[in-house]
Amino acid sequence: MKIGIDISQIIYEGTGVARFVNGLTHNILSHDRSNQWTFFFSSLRQGVSPSLKKEIQVKDHRLVEIKLPPTALSFLWNRAHRLKVEKIIGPQDCFISSDWTEPPSLIPKITIIHDLAYLKYPKTVHPLIRQTQQNRMRWVMKESSLIFADSLSTKSDIEDLLKIDGHKIVANYPGVDIINPKQDTLQKVKAKYKLNKKFILSVGKIEPRKNIQGLITAYTNLKQDDVDLVVVGHQGWDEATALFKKRLNPHIHFLNYVSDLELPALYRACLFFIYPSFYEGFGFPVAEAMKLGVATATSSTSSLREIGENSCLLFDPHSINKIQEAMNSLIHNPILRNRLITSGLQKSKKFTWNNYYQIMTDSITNLIQ
Repeated sequence: MKIGIDISQIIYEGTGVARFVNGLTHNILSHDRSNQWTFFFSSLRQGVSPSLKKEIQVKDHRLVEIKLPPTALSFLWNRAHRLKVEKIIGPQDCFISSDWTEPPSLIPKITIIHDLAYLKYPKTVHPLIRQTQQNRMRWVMKESSLIFADSLSTKSDIEDLLKIDGHKIVANYPGVDIINPKQDTLQKVKAKYKLNKKFILSVGKIEPRKNIQGLITAYTNLKQDDVDLVVVGHQGWDEATALFKKRLNPHIHFLNYVSDLELPALYRACLFFIYPSFYEGFGFPVAEAMKLGVATATSSTSSLREIGENSCLLFDPHSINKIQEAMNSLIHNPILRNRLITSGLQKSKKFTWNNYYQIMTDSITNLIQ
């Protein structure tokens, strides 16, 4: 088969969608020897890394790059819905669109929906993202032949909120690639960020849906001065949390973005990991923490309940008291932490790119044939 795929979002380092696109792209390049892939990439100022370009070329696939910013491509494809994608990338048997733009096409279209936060929690989503998703989903509902959802929870949301036939939707857990750091890396990272005490770790972009403000409030209420809180993630549009950051609490460390080399070391060094998001389509940080053998607490909502069931300590993210209780339990109960480490490692075995790739290509084959 000749398959086109949009990988434009691979450049947004530190985001879940970039992790997804990067993992899927490299798995395709590593394992697919029977299909010919055309990788489409659009950005005004950035480009595909030289190493990825070389790998695509060596594996006899194609890369098509155009110089258009995301806003322009969103207008062209989501609003005007002009310029068929095959006019840019050439004839294909099907095309896999990104979660940002939905091009017109005469060939079967497949898309990936990571979550429906813009419908479930609209007030926590930036207005630009909300409008873009609304414009895009109009065409997904009308034109997509196959949809991959990151979880059963997301599949259910798509059926309920977009009224799309469930037979068109395939729940497919993304893979999680994260490497255990060496002990010397652990020590270097702790020294770099001056993490001299035990600490609780949370990872995620600082935006309202991630509920970092609730986490900070719950942590502050603990009055547990011998355990710090470390928050990793870009500052998003959450102004309330930005104000919290200015109230310099010496026990709370905001590290902003950290590299993919340093992040595993922070996971492994922490006392436990906590993820209080209100809503997720999958929850990469939870799966990453479990895969690295870290005791994990997360929200009992959306896909996080599904991912964390029987492997994480679940809590109601809308209750400061429940977040506080979860942290308190994990600080003082090493038996609970060890149990969660064991169950989390077992659960994380489900999240592999080989599984994702096999389900994806089998589904596409069934669609095309």
